[in-house]
Amino acid sequence: MTTEPVILVNLLKVEPGKQDALIALLKQNTETVIRTLPGWRATRLIAAGDGAGVVIYSEWDSPAAVEAMRSDPRMKAYFPKIGALASLDSMMGSAVFSETP
Repeated sequence: MTTEPVILVNLLKVEPGKQDALIALLKQNTETVIRTLPGWRATRLIAAGDGAGVVIYSEWDSPAAVEAMRSDPRMKAYFPKIGALASLDSMMGSAVFSETP
């Protein structure tokens, strides 16, 4: 039986001209840290067409898995690197509606 994922959405508003650097940092962290963490299911990076932001959409097994990720020493060392490029707003929840053709 598959349980519905917990969805974590991070909205990063990036400084002008720094979107590509932020995306590279996010990709590198996803490939080397995030994917190794218990409870991680998937990550998508969505880049704003105007270069002003990036959305991180990720799926986790539980709220506890998200909190464990946030407490991981590798992540704590990584957060200041993001802060140097962008501001961050975050929300955690679950899907309440989805439609596909």
